[in-house]
Amino acid sequence: MRHNDLYYEERNPSPLQQAWLDFYEKPLARAALYTLALLLFITLFGPVLAPFGANEQFIDALSLPPAWSNHGDLRFLLGTDSLGRDMTSRILHGARFTFGLPLLVVCIAGILGITAGAMAAMNVGVASSSVQHLLGVLFSIPSLLLALIIIAVIGPGLVNAAIAIGLVFIPQFLLATRTAIIEELNKDYVIASRLNGVSSAYLIFAVILPNIVKALVTQFTLAFSAAILDIAALGFLGLGAQSPAPEWGAMLALSVELAYNTPWVMALPGLALFITLISVNVMGETLRSTLQARMEH
Repeated sequence: MRHNDLYYEERNPSPLQQAWLDFYEKPLARAALYTLALLLFITLFGPVLAPFGANEQFIDALSLPPAWSNHGDLRFLLGTDSLGRDMTSRILHGARFTFGLPLLVVCIAGILGITAGAMAAMNVGVASSSVQHLLGVLFSIPSLLLALIIIAVIGPGLVNAAIAIGLVFIPQFLLATRTAIIEELNKDYVIASRLNGVSSAYLIFAVILPNIVKALVTQFTLAFSAAILDIAALGFLGLGAQSPAPEWGAMLALSVELAYNTPWVMALPGLALFITLISVNVMGETLRSTLQARMEH
């Protein structure tokens, strides 16, 4: 005798599967995901992929246009700059400075800020209130201006710019984490966990933290996008990466005077920076909407 299934089993996708389904259903989000994956790959293997060194000069190929132009050279797919350096190689090498470095800085700032914010949320009193007001004041100052102030103290340079940006974003992660945790403390599931006698560390990291992922993803996206822009802006102003480093902001600064005669030298790093920022923001928005939809069900 053949038995039929008596019960219908509903299979809910895991958070990772749900995120992938959301990206798959949105062409723009899928394109942003692929773009960021490509940027991460270039960040890791850019020097291997680049046909030439970042500062290798070819005196017989000064200011060549891209290869598809009538005066282009197939050796230099995206052309060369006024010093005969291959633009393709410089763009690939520069991804480490403009994409990889901000990612590393924001990850470190996020770990430190989230940890400090969790500790601050569990302590109430005058000290905690003072921290709240101080962070509120810091939030009112743009991140780039704060980074400029710190660089004025410790000096210019790519490493100092990264340190300055990290110091700027740690308080932002701290405040975002502290605010999100405080909003959760009086909810039923937190009170039930407290009545069960769990430790403070378990309460924060195992009970509350999974429920504030949306706020943390939002903060990470905003910080990562701002860090990329700040690194490029500091490089453009001559306070971050110094010439001849192939950082995209520094490349833009060097190309300003030559923009009329060699527009591709300015357009290429600018386009790379624009695509990177758009991809980060689109991916962050998709992740936020996915998490919000999952929390509502």
